[in-house]
Amino acid sequence: MAKLTKSQVFAALGEKAGISKKDAQAFWQALHDLAISEVRSNGEFTFPGVGKLVKAHRNARTGRNPATGETIQIPAKTVVKFRVAKAAKDSIL
Repeated sequence: MAKLTKSQVFAALGEKAGISKKDAQAFWQALHDLAISEVRSNGEFTFPGVGKLVKAHRNARTGRNPATGETIQIPAKTVVKFRVAKAAKDSIL
């Protein structure tokens, strides 16, 4: 089974919500912008029933270059993780 393309996602959203594909795309962009700004400022954003975007700190660590086997130092950084909601897990599995 093939994955949905971006265009197909917007078309399906528009059809389900009874709006145009262009309106669905505008809604998705607004949701995207809201999620990014909330994670940046508050550290998390919840998609009710789906999951949560969470900002997390990853400590510095020692790693290994797989090509050469050389030991390297990986610096600390902030990453974004997605935690799937229990309701979503239960409905999929």
